[in-house]
Amino acid sequence: MGRAAAGAGLGQRDDVLAKVAAVARDGRVARAAHGAAGASQAQRRPGLQPHVHRWLQRSQPPGGPHTGPNPTDRGKLGSKRHVLTDANGTPVMFCVTGANRHDSVVFEEMIDALPAIKGKSGRPRRWPDKLHADKAYDCKRCRQHLRQRGIRVRIARKGIESKERLGRHRWVVERTHAWLAAFGRLRVRFERSITTHVALLSLACSIICLRTLRRLC
Repeated sequence: MGRAAAGAGLGQRDDVLAKVAAVARDGRVARAAHGAAGASQAQRRPGLQPHVHRWLQRSQPPGGPHTGPNPTDRGKLGSKRHVLTDANGTPVMFCVTGANRHDSVVFEEMIDALPAIKGKSGRPRRWPDKLHADKAYDCKRCRQHLRQRGIRVRIARKGIESKERLGRHRWVVERTHAWLAAFGRLRVRFERSITTHVALLSLACSIICLRTLRRLC
């Protein structure tokens, strides 16, 4: 029972039976708990309390680091994979950005992160001979970055190169993306932790490389 106001009494309907203090003094009613019920009543706001049925409660949208509104999926939060492969489609380098980031924002970082190419005995080659890319990378910044490292530029030019010619090289990377999407956990990003998502991507790329080696053996 909460604390009664001063002068309040126990009653039935409109008839006052006895004062609270008098009943408590005779030992028939225990003392009220110190502040427990009274405090909860004081904190509750008067009036109707809002309530949303659990069927109407929507789950929180996916989020976390390296996510952004996807322009191709009604602005839903998502991630974008950037993959760099060899001529056979074997993944060599990848990174993850928000879905709203342009393809060329990580171009320089991925090129510089390429490992040295081990070939014949002697000094290993640092850079590949040439690099093919689609029209999304057709900008002066990307072309200049490749020339500074002695890589021949094979980037499709906007308004000049035909779409039919792009398919001869672009399908290799598109197939690698399809290989990655074949792994159920990578088709849609469910992990909020970017560390977990990158670890799954690394494992998938390792499996693809292992399959490539088995075909060559």
